[in-house]
Amino acid sequence: MAHSAYSHSDLHMQFGPKLITSLPGPKATAAVAHDDRVISPSYTRSYPLVAKSGRGIRITDVDGNEFLDFAAGIAVNSTGHCHPDVVTAIQKQAAELIHISGTDFYYESMTQFADRLSAVAPMPGPHRFYYGNSGAEAVECALKVARYHTKRQHVISFFGAFHGRTMGALSLTGSKPQQKRRFAPLVPGVTHIEYPYAYRGCTGGPQEQEKFALGCARYIEDKLFKKTLPPEEVAAIFVEPIQGEGGYVVAPTNFLQELRAICDRHGILLVADEVQSGAGRTGKWWAIEHTGVQPDIVCMAKGIASGMPLGICMTRAEIMDWVPGSHASTFGGNPIAIASALATMDILEREGIANAEKIGGKMLDRLKGWTKTHALVGDVRGRGLMIGIELVLDKETREPATALRNRVETLCFEKGLLILGCGETSLRLCPPLIVNEQEATVALDILEEALSQVEEEHARASEAVAVEA
Repeated sequence: MAHSAYSHSDLHMQFGPKLITSLPGPKATAAVAHDDRVISPSYTRSYPLVAKSGRGIRITDVDGNEFLDFAAGIAVNSTGHCHPDVVTAIQKQAAELIHISGTDFYYESMTQFADRLSAVAPMPGPHRFYYGNSGAEAVECALKVARYHTKRQHVISFFGAFHGRTMGALSLTGSKPQQKRRFAPLVPGVTHIEYPYAYRGCTGGPQEQEKFALGCARYIEDKLFKKTLPPEEVAAIFVEPIQGEGGYVVAPTNFLQELRAICDRHGILLVADEVQSGAGRTGKWWAIEHTGVQPDIVCMAKGIASGMPLGICMTRAEIMDWVPGSHASTFGGNPIAIASALATMDILEREGIANAEKIGGKMLDRLKGWTKTHALVGDVRGRGLMIGIELVLDKETREPATALRNRVETLCFEKGLLILGCGETSLRLCPPLIVNEQEATVALDILEEALSQVEEEHARASEAVAVEA
């Protein structure tokens, strides 16, 4: 992927990270120690990055070290850090109106933004919108409005799903036991079934994988509706078109098509959770657009407002038929968040979405070769700039390499690249959508260097064990 105008060393010199201390540096070490004393221990931190400032795809820590950010605040900073257009929009709005609460009063940017979103919706209009503060709140809204509209109580979700941590969203989440441990009873009426995670559920080729995916969807009618779950009591099916925390697993088209058909047959609402996969990240506005399937409800957040807190539930207009007082949010859709979102949409439409398709395609072309050249890489998958790399100890058994995945993640940080894990044993790449080809090349070079180092360490450790045996 390296641009022909640059030598390898020049490329890294100009576009790479700039580290000036050991990591973590002295100020970062002190900040982490302070954090350990006063901040909730429920937070998960992968490595000791203490951020101070950000520009574009770069983060500078409190010690002056500069990193390439391919995590983007968990896929939030879609336009990069502190994009000047977004900063200007926030500053202008902050000087005019910060808050008045759209649940009690009116302001025009709420409807202006709704019209903009309606124009790019993945299902025909008219539409209605609810504004909250986060992805979890968007999911909570979807759950409540689905039950309200259908007058049904049951919902279906999937193993591996992450829909949030508030009680309703957490009930739909099927990602990790720790997220639910000691919080029961959760919201009743949720049934989890298998997601079409082909690499973990099917060892055959493309035809077998398609059959497997179809079987995951048909399990609903073939088993659930015949054995335990009356279809006329199911309000909605919640699905991520690409599972985020579950491992960046792409749902096959035939699976989503079958879900749509099941919903149509039984009057069930199809809810697309696009909190992580939406806002242009996959090279289209919404990941579900790659399949042609039209949902009834879309949940969005993360990248839609470039870091400002905003969660949105969009429905076909007739679904949002509840009456005043049924649901609301004091801060949801505040003027500053909407100003940021409008500026974000401008940037994404102008350049970000097309760039995600272009650069993501180039990255995937390079990464897919790693399944042949790297012993630990079992699978590479994704769309646009939402890319997952699954590491395994053995390509035949596909045994997860969780500890080695974590080691790669840490090494990347030590080399100046910020990435995150997802699923049991995968790495995720979700840089800002404004990343250029040179930055992507340098990032993959660093990742490959870290991966090769871990493979060598693992090989030496395995040889040592064999000698002792």
